[in-house]
Amino acid sequence: MSRSATPRAFAGLDLLATSVMVLDDKLRLVYVNPATESLLAHGGRLLVGQRLGALFSNVDGFENRLREALAEERGFWDQNLNLSRPAHETLYLNCLVTPVELPERGLMLELRPIEQRIRAEREEHQLTQHLANRELIRNLAHEIRNPLGGLRGSAQLLERELDRPELKEYTQVIIKEADRLQALMDRLLTPHRLPHTVTMNIHEVCERVRSLILAEFPSGLSIRRDYDTSIPEFQGDREQLIQAVLNVTRNAAQALLGAGGVKGGAEIRLSTRVVRQVTLAKRRYRLALELQVIDNGPGIPAEISDTLFFPLVSGREGGSGLGLTLAQTFVQHHHGVIECDSQPGRTTFRILLPIEPAAAGA
Repeated sequence: MSRSATPRAFAGLDLLATSVMVLDDKLRLVYVNPATESLLAHGGRLLVGQRLGALFSNVDGFENRLREALAEERGFWDQNLNLSRPAHETLYLNCLVTPVELPERGLMLELRPIEQRIRAEREEHQLTQHLANRELIRNLAHEIRNPLGGLRGSAQLLERELDRPELKEYTQVIIKEADRLQALMDRLLTPHRLPHTVTMNIHEVCERVRSLILAEFPSGLSIRRDYDTSIPEFQGDREQLIQAVLNVTRNAAQALLGAGGVKGGAEIRLSTRVVRQVTLAKRRYRLALELQVIDNGPGIPAEISDTLFFPLVSGREGGSGLGLTLAQTFVQHHHGVIECDSQPGRTTFRILLPIEPAAAGA
């Protein structure tokens, strides 16, 4: 049944800004309004007639609730419905389910995105966790650095007293490992330098990162530009932002090429857009820039998805687990936020940075 053949009772729903879909007793779509077409980025002709399970990959539990609602002829309210779609970002929704009369029993679903509330809660949790991590790292790094210096100095003194050259191999192991740990401590403490701001353009950052990644991975990887060249200049630390975007993009490249490549070709897309009236770290900005690093790789392992930005957490063997932590720190130095949405075939890191000062009263 096409949307134009929908029962006359649903015709007025075409005018609503709220997304509405109607399901029959087999949980097939018999009607979607234009707002739903926009939400799902598909036309009604493609959507009508399909089952929910064909559109979304995580609806088994939700479908069971819908069948119960059909059997008992009752509605329900789901305030935290997450719908995952292959090669698309996850939808976070409020959903009101209401029984309706079709030629057979059916259900009407009203869907309202709650992405803004979810993002605000996630940003607040991320900021709190980041501040706690930063304080922990600073204290831990200082506690480790002092005995490291003593260990290294003692190994050097011991080496001078050794007569047998073969024994010096052991003192060299101590010295080299102390130096390696010292370098790690320096990396943990480096991000606490405040940004040195200059007038800059985000595309300078993107182009620098693009050239560095293509030099590091000269074959098997495509980096596509999708720039909004109207984005104005802003105040930022060029080197910190280059490092932040480089860390994210390098992680994507390593994920794409580390397991022998991706079927159909490994691709990273750098996308920039302007967003308006956005809240970042509890402050409202009239204008901000959005930089997305999107790859078609295998996705982030589920076991680290909630701790992705924690220090020393890595999904790659041999990884330091500091790249994304440093990226988050540098972005937050610019009063911005970084977030990730990942599923097999599409991982998106989204960086939001304010361009204009916070709105009055924010």
